Amino acid sequence: MISYKPFYDTLFRKNMTEYCLIFKKGITANTLHRMKHGEHISTKTINGLCEALGCEVTDIVEYIPDEG
Repeated sequence: MISYKPFYDTLFRKNMTEYCLIFKKGITANTLHRMKHGEHISTKTINGLCEALGCEVTDIVEYIPDEG
């Protein structure tokens, strides 16, 4: 399973809000909605988030193996 928890930790660490990402960095509200609900986002979107936040992919997503 892909988790976006690192994204929210990165936002907090960089003292940035979702509002700033939407209105100053051009990230869509739909992207943030999808992430909040654990839905798919494209690698192009992940690239844009990394550029907007000045971070690495691992600061946005993490892989958590399914139990079973």
